[in-house]
Amino acid sequence: MLRVSDLHGYYGKSHVLHGVHLQIGQGEIVALLGRNGSGRSTTAKAIMGMVHAEGSIRWQGREILGMKPFQIAHLGVGYVPESRDVFAHLTVHENLLLGQKGSRRGGRWTFDDMYRMFPPLEVRRHTRAGVLSGGEQQMLTLCRTLMGDPELIIIDEPTEGLAPMFVQLVGEYLNQLKARGVSVLLIEQKLAIAMSISDRVLVMGHGAIVFEGTPSELRGDAGVRKEWLEV
Repeated sequence: MLRVSDLHGYYGKSHVLHGVHLQIGQGEIVALLGRNGSGRSTTAKAIMGMVHAEGSIRWQGREILGMKPFQIAHLGVGYVPESRDVFAHLTVHENLLLGQKGSRRGGRWTFDDMYRMFPPLEVRRHTRAGVLSGGEQQMLTLCRTLMGDPELIIIDEPTEGLAPMFVQLVGEYLNQLKARGVSVLLIEQKLAIAMSISDRVLVMGHGAIVFEGTPSELRGDAGVRKEWLEV
């Protein structure tokens, strides 16, 4: 579904990505691991058209490099940034309403699905999003993106700063996406959750992919873990 080839990314004159290659198939969860500053978030932003990039990004056979973020989103690519952006003055339910894409109704996800996956949101459906806890805002951001019925969802650090209960809910959420055929690019630092739910793992270092394999292959490669992941 997604094929990234020789991707270079830039912030002004700063060259951050150095020839990234990756691909994601339908219904596949791929974890993108690495230390802070390795280029993981920049890779996500480059795919979404949010930073200047060169190379090739093909989505379902179509070149999308150079498109605007809203154009990429309407092609079926969802993005959940690390910043947990919510519309603070709108209620939980109103935030979910905004996630729907115009005339695209009757998708694979409903409001009931969102509230079933994340019961705390149903309890607070009429509460303004700005007063939610960090974990609840993260759940809301995930669900609002999903209401757009994406075929691929890119999620940047979904468990950062969350209590164990919310981390478990996020893991269940990602497995439900896979069960419904949605592909996931998961940017994560917590190896436990990434290794437990991913089909493949990619490790980044210095703006390039330095390892690609299964979770079990990464577990067996102490050298890669020590050089690129462990603190």
